[in-house]
Amino acid sequence: MMGDFLVVAPAERPHLLGLGRQSLAKLLRTWGESPFRANQILQWLHTRQVTDFAAMTDISKTLRARLAAETRIDMPEIIADQTAADCTRKWLLRLPDGNAIETVFIPGEDRGTLCISSQVGCSLACSFCATGAQGLSRNLETHEIIAQVRVARDFLGLDAITNIVFMGMGEPMLNLREVLPALDLLRDDYAYGFGARRITVSTAGVVPGMDRLGAESPVNLAISLHASRDEIRDILVPVNRHYPLAELLAACRRYPLPPRRRITFEYVMLEGVNDADSHARELLRLLRDIPAMVNLIPFNPFPGSDYKRSPQVRIDAFRDIILRGNVMTVTRRPRGDDIAAACGQLAGQVRAGRRSIPLAVHS
Repeated sequence: MMGDFLVVAPAERPHLLGLGRQSLAKLLRTWGESPFRANQILQWLHTRQVTDFAAMTDISKTLRARLAAETRIDMPEIIADQTAADCTRKWLLRLPDGNAIETVFIPGEDRGTLCISSQVGCSLACSFCATGAQGLSRNLETHEIIAQVRVARDFLGLDAITNIVFMGMGEPMLNLREVLPALDLLRDDYAYGFGARRITVSTAGVVPGMDRLGAESPVNLAISLHASRDEIRDILVPVNRHYPLAELLAACRRYPLPPRRRITFEYVMLEGVNDADSHARELLRLLRDIPAMVNLIPFNPFPGSDYKRSPQVRIDAFRDIILRGNVMTVTRRPRGDDIAAACGQLAGQVRAGRRSIPLAVHS
């Protein structure tokens, strides 16, 4: 006993970093505490990044002791911290089960973007992506998603990160049970306070997850498209065999976009595969009635891949066709490729990976 409450075994304690305001308030009510204490605890945990309960000085000693005895604050172990020539920074984070994930910070002139993971590995097996080659070990829990933001802010400071993108390891739509609470925490003014416009969730095209995300969170949506024809996309993005282009684009059309918001369509440029002028014209036809921005991504090689990056002259010609079709288009400059931190290069350390494509959206 400690005071008038039990000391709970560590494995049975809730992970405090993964509790949103409502869940935390509910826990406090069961302890006979006022729910408004949840706001204070969130600020200590996420805004001030405190991990020592004793430092939460505007909370009673009794409540601090109970939090220490009956909850836990677990942070991943940092096993690698690399900085690229262009100042992109990547952390390899070991989880308690021995798996490791990667998180990347991309600095810019007017923003700092943190790319976070939602799964250990990925089951979708996109053929141009190092993460997919690892297979899937498991979903990340909410506190493990949030911990990536905590780690980055510990190193970079509270104001360095302006944007969050779920474009790291994994398919977020297959882990919405944990991703949606993480989104709520990221947007909570008592936690991180990111506006919905500054958070983007990317998907390879898991349509049921897109529908649920649109219904439950107003964040930005990005689609890993990468092909203008089903026969090509079936190879590049195998989940297309379950949700082909017609079904995917129908989901995009019904996605509840706020005013002046666009869906980003990511398109990796692969020499001789999807980079012809005809592919660009087909892409325009696919997107003609969708508020869209096309993000052209020069392919980033990784061990074991046979693809080649499209020549810059080909990328520019492809871009110009899309622009002439009055669709906003940008070419992403490779960032962090010298430390394998660029798009499609994140591999982490995935234990017991499996490559089957699960279609269930975790609720």
